[in-house]
Amino acid sequence: MNPITSFLVTACFVAGLAVGYWSNPYLALIFFVAGVIIAMSLKMANVWQKFVILRMGKLQSVKGAGMFAIIPVLDSVVAVIDGRIQTTAFNAEQALTRDTVPVNVDAIIFWHVHDAEKAALAITNYREAIDRVAQTSLREMIGSSMLAALLSDRKDADEQLKEAIGKKTAPWGISVSSVEIRDVAIPEALQDAMSRQAQAEREKQARVILGSAEAAIAGKFVEAADIYAGHPVALQLRAMNIIYETTKERGATILMPSSMVDSLNPSAATLAFALAGKAVSTDPM
Repeated sequence: MNPITSFLVTACFVAGLAVGYWSNPYLALIFFVAGVIIAMSLKMANVWQKFVILRMGKLQSVKGAGMFAIIPVLDSVVAVIDGRIQTTAFNAEQALTRDTVPVNVDAIIFWHVHDAEKAALAITNYREAIDRVAQTSLREMIGSSMLAALLSDRKDADEQLKEAIGKKTAPWGISVSSVEIRDVAIPEALQDAMSRQAQAEREKQARVILGSAEAAIAGKFVEAADIYAGHPVALQLRAMNIIYETTKERGATILMPSSMVDSLNPSAATLAFALAGKAVSTDPM
């Protein structure tokens, strides 16, 4: 009973007691009856509520927010529908995917009643029906999906579930706002196998990248060889640069055959050795 109705009924009862005590008991009875009628007639709906009213077994009206009155005995409130967004959690255990993998899937659905008349009169218990429809739709979606798609394309699966459940609940006056899959659990043995497969794929990719790098390096070496073949002086300068870079920081002593020194152009090689100050030429045995 809402506060205003409670106040009116209480006022009637108090007035009846006062009149019965001081004057006419019949008038007090009238006040009591009036209080009972007010209690049975006045109703108040919150802003999110819809009252479905039948008059003599037939739909009379659907009342929204605010206070309204009904005719006692003739009218009856058969349902009070909450129009706010509701959430229902549902799951499917040991459901087989299209590639025959058992999975456990947990999901949640967001829905609201957009037609209070249908929700009250078209189905007995719309909350229970939503739960059953959501579970069956989830199993149907799992059965038509591959495991890889179910794990990677969550958004597509959510949209598919939303569309399937929405079509089934629309005749009941219920709209589905969204469906979200929270978790997809697979057997531990399959998790290990998938982990090994992923590791093998990563190793394969690493080997492919390494092979591509080796091929690119070999191509650069071939290109350099062609350049050095057409320009012997460039090869000599490169060799002297390598000798110089090797000896200048580490303080190493390099033993080189005289034939190799001669091939580097003796005058230029001698200059490089003088700059490095640490390379030694030896005659072959």
